[in-house]
Amino acid sequence: MTPHLSYALRRAGQAVVVVLLTYVVTFVVISVLPGDPVSTTLRNPENGFTEEQIAAIIAYYGLDRPVPVQLWESLTRFLTGDLGVSMRSDLPVAQMLAEVLQSTLALAATALGVAVLLAVATAVGVHHLPAPFGPALRAVPSLFLSVPNFLIGLLLIQLASFQLGLFRVIDSETTTATLFAAITLGIPVSAQLAEVLIAGLDHASRQDYAALARSRGLGRTRLLTHHLLKPSALPVVTVLALTVGEVLGGAVITEAVFTRTGVGSLVERSVASQDLPVLQAVVVLAALVYIVVNLVADLVYPLLDPRVALQDRSRPSPENRPDRGVAVP
Repeated sequence: MTPHLSYALRRAGQAVVVVLLTYVVTFVVISVLPGDPVSTTLRNPENGFTEEQIAAIIAYYGLDRPVPVQLWESLTRFLTGDLGVSMRSDLPVAQMLAEVLQSTLALAATALGVAVLLAVATAVGVHHLPAPFGPALRAVPSLFLSVPNFLIGLLLIQLASFQLGLFRVIDSETTTATLFAAITLGIPVSAQLAEVLIAGLDHASRQDYAALARSRGLGRTRLLTHHLLKPSALPVVTVLALTVGEVLGGAVITEAVFTRTGVGSLVERSVASQDLPVLQAVVVLAALVYIVVNLVADLVYPLLDPRVALQDRSRPSPENRPDRGVAVP
């Protein structure tokens, strides 16, 4: 078995434990919150449940039984792949997630792409453009971080939709509308990536091999692309994996600003109606995406730097005590 496969299987086992703990913690937290889902959701006339349907849902989820019993039955259903049915719409939770997941994944993936492009352009500009343009770009990440996400979205809607007519606000699922929503979501994320990449390039440009390359007459562009970018990308991969959670959280606000239908709007409705099965499914989904992305990032490290070797977090060798615990030089 190759080291990569062994490491991936070990991390997959850890991921299963994390997902189960996430499910249990989410259930407990929502259960102790004030409010009764039977009176606030099932008996809400707007949802249109009959007494027979209410009795069936109460029996299905065991809402008339103690919380530990409800947790055990819920966990048992989850382990068999049954996410349950919504207490608000009586639809399968898996079906509700499938209907909105594609829109949110498209938005998140495009936002990450925008963030990486902006970060690389900013960092390369800082190191490649002459003064005063290059040094001035160092202030861009701080500027991006200081502007609230929703304000960027409102400004883009005002400029691109109402002034330039590039997309219609009421038709927010088009490719152009998705791009501007992704720009809104990606700008704050790009600031963190740019800061890390600029610091990495600063560090790499001061190394002896960079000085030797300059002394041999290597051009700035060739030095940057062949000797500086690759070693500087390693910490960027770490930050990129960690920002996935931020992107998913920011998608809730961005979807509200751009009136998009996605996981964010589903969470908003579920929180308002205490729709426990839907909330649990969304939280578990977010945890699963976060774990998978971080696993991919760990597996990419050795490809970026051959000196990095995969190692079990629980068994660090005396000579290599990893900072992150999964990959050591």
